[in-house]
Amino acid sequence: MYKPKDSSKTPRYTGVRTFMRLENIRTVENVDIAVIGNPFDTAVSNRTGQRGGPQHIRDFSILLRPYNPAQDINIFDYCSSVDYGDFDIIPQNIHASYEVVEEELSHVLANDITPIILGGDHSITLGHLRAFAKKYGPIALVLFDSHSDTWDNYFGEKYMHGTPFRRAVEEGLIDVDHSIMIGLRGPLYGPEDVTNPEDLGFKTIPMRKVHNLGQEEVLRQIHERVGEAAAFISFDVDFVDPAYAPGTGTPEVGGPTSFEALEYIRGLHGLNIKGYDLVEVLPAYDSGDITAALASSVAYEMMTLTAMKKRDGK
Repeated sequence: MYKPKDSSKTPRYTGVRTFMRLENIRTVENVDIAVIGNPFDTAVSNRTGQRGGPQHIRDFSILLRPYNPAQDINIFDYCSSVDYGDFDIIPQNIHASYEVVEEELSHVLANDITPIILGGDHSITLGHLRAFAKKYGPIALVLFDSHSDTWDNYFGEKYMHGTPFRRAVEEGLIDVDHSIMIGLRGPLYGPEDVTNPEDLGFKTIPMRKVHNLGQEEVLRQIHERVGEAAAFISFDVDFVDPAYAPGTGTPEVGGPTSFEALEYIRGLHGLNIKGYDLVEVLPAYDSGDITAALASSVAYEMMTLTAMKKRDGK
């Protein structure tokens, strides 16, 4: 059983920085959860530096402890977990990076491990979805994001952080009938940007509607939409209002608080979740590490959901 070092017995500032002080072991033996970095960031349209996101999250995560009082569970009573390290991506070569990620992630999934992948810009999710679709077939996507990332191209390029979910639909990777996007907001180029995701088959709940419906109803609609389908959760940190997460590439005001974001993840308990990614953390624009604090807590809640699923025998 792999679990974190006990910070009541060994100081947090000792040792190599891994997520939550887990063992840094690139293994699929006796592992339930693998935290993996994907530091690719050369498909962005604005600020760059998301390559530092995985390590920034790891650095702050040393404050996390094994017992989650919000969910009343000790993660490591149920799950053996490792920090798997980073995918060996190729800077500036998105297609070669996709191949590396798909191959390595397919190896992890073949061993029924739940990956929690730390990005990196949002273009990386296409590689993740290719591996998940190879294992599970078209998968339900639950996206927390201020942007739908369903443009056809950006700067004439088909593979950018604003295009992954259009490409994923075109490749047949997503079960759109059971997929949903939450939190969309911000200025756009035209009304077609609003309708793009729905034209592709996604259900959307824009942020203004999120506020009007309330969290309980939004979570009900997520569960209703996904149902029993195998699901992948993608969390862009710009889903959260930049007052709580300034360290990101394309911030949009008017989003949820950090508490509300955590409650959304907690409220996914009961879904048939096969894996997660958390993207667009940009250390250079973080302030007082508050984005790292939020992101590490989101990943922690993702781990908790996996432990709860195993506890419940699902």
